[in-house]
Amino acid sequence: MLRRCLFRLASLWAALVTLAALAACMPEAIVPAPLAPAQPPVGAAPVPPPPAPAVAPTAPAGPAKVALLVPLSGPNAALGQAILNAAQLALFEAGNEQLTLVPRDTKGTPAGAADAARSALGSGVDLILGPLLASEVAAVKPIARDAHVNVIAFSTVTDLAGDGVYLMGFLPRQEVVRVVGYARQRGISRFAVLAPNTAYGHLMADALRDTAQASGAVISKTAFFDPGSDVSTAIAVLLPAGPAPPAPTGDAPPAPTPPVIPSFDALLLPEGGHQLDEIANKLAKAGLDTRATRLLGTGLWDVPDIGRDPALDGGWFAASPPEARRQFERAFRTTYGHEPPRLASLGYDAAALAGQLASGKSGPPFSRQAIENPNGFNGVDGLFRFTPEGLVQRGLAVHEVEPQGNVVVSPAPNTFQNLGY
Repeated sequence: MLRRCLFRLASLWAALVTLAALAACMPEAIVPAPLAPAQPPVGAAPVPPPPAPAVAPTAPAGPAKVALLVPLSGPNAALGQAILNAAQLALFEAGNEQLTLVPRDTKGTPAGAADAARSALGSGVDLILGPLLASEVAAVKPIARDAHVNVIAFSTVTDLAGDGVYLMGFLPRQEVVRVVGYARQRGISRFAVLAPNTAYGHLMADALRDTAQASGAVISKTAFFDPGSDVSTAIAVLLPAGPAPPAPTGDAPPAPTPPVIPSFDALLLPEGGHQLDEIANKLAKAGLDTRATRLLGTGLWDVPDIGRDPALDGGWFAASPPEARRQFERAFRTTYGHEPPRLASLGYDAAALAGQLASGKSGPPFSRQAIENPNGFNGVDGLFRFTPEGLVQRGLAVHEVEPQGNVVVSPAPNTFQNLGY
């Protein structure tokens, strides 16, 4: 018995030493962004920052409680567990004794999210992080509002924002604004879009139209395709019929398809995964020179192996700056033994942000004033802040796809004063 106890104590000590070593390698936890003049939300009228309180705020006595609502069962359980793991890693890295995390399982359903919110509120939480899905956020919103507790959710459905709900997910419209703005800086003025015939696809097409028009550019072609269907018909809408290749003679290999000259200089492809590979290759086979006509992407392109397909080489997409996130991924992999899913970093930044809010350095703990700090915060996904409307604004970088790995061609801003889009 004594030998077994000594073995367990030795194992526990080794685990603590490992975590301490990881903490030294991790990027600094959420900190306020460098001070800069308050900037208005993109496309909105300037909003002055709230006045400073007459008395410096102090943190509540004892550790604050913050709920984390994620699916720990159901179809999205693996993602929910990864978000929870990342949040716990953030709290360990910060060594924050002012915060207690209260995880609750939403089961991936609106009813489960509502039950999880009530349970967490019953334990006395001061802030809710999550939930993940839009339907879950909709179920939690009135419950949190009645309890006068703010919510920092991971959804991207902007209709849910406001009235105490802040969306921390990666908003795709901002990705389009950033990459199109960079393309305009590089002299591109004619754009087209090939998008899925879904709410997401139409959102991206609308974002391209609005951004291009605001900058004096034009949209020369727009085409949609049904998800899972053959995109050849949609591609035919975009591209003029080029000359037929010469007929093969004898044993000579077939001649390549002659290049076509489209009516646009950049094409937005808001797709990812296998569907993106298929579209890019069919565009090349149809005669589109993707080095002469720049392909533009969204956050769906932000995957490690995007450069495996030569048809996407040279494409641009907007996403978080990579340096701090790579450190987070390394620490997560070392701690938990597997790669984190892309959205796990939201859990890290949300928990670290909660720790910063608990300190009272940005305003009364967990208040809207503190959450809406106009100077924003720095996390593993870069610079971010919340607008009074409940939407997140992010300082995004522009990446270029290369076979050996993506290259940042336009760095993310360090402050919102230099946002530039």
